[in-house]
Amino acid sequence: MTLWLEIKRRAWRVVGQGLAAATVAYFGFHMMTGDRGLQAYLRITAELEEAKTAAAELSDERRRLEQRVSLLRNDPLDPDMLEERARALINFGRADEVVIFYDRARAPARRELRTAGLN
Repeated sequence: MTLWLEIKRRAWRVVGQGLAAATVAYFGFHMMTGDRGLQAYLRITAELEEAKTAAAELSDERRRLEQRVSLLRNDPLDPDMLEERARALINFGRADEVVIFYDRARAPARRELRTAGLN
């Protein structure tokens, strides 16, 4: 009978420590993989950097387009820009001109190759 009481008394210590270890493991696991855990933080940080890069590219493109539109305004009308837009709209070119077609859909891929040093 005393052996049984000794086992029960020691078992409560082990159970308490086991519950504490399980609690720490539970919260540690969710700290790493939960909705607000470390992995989610790293993923959201990467998405934020991508969004900042896209915003910077769009801002540059907007500035470039605004500059081109300003050349078409009535105040200081740029003859070269007027001729370029007129030719683009009526699809007309002279016999001594060379036309180079630019594929805008493939342009980002070329830029990525240049930055990676593969071009």
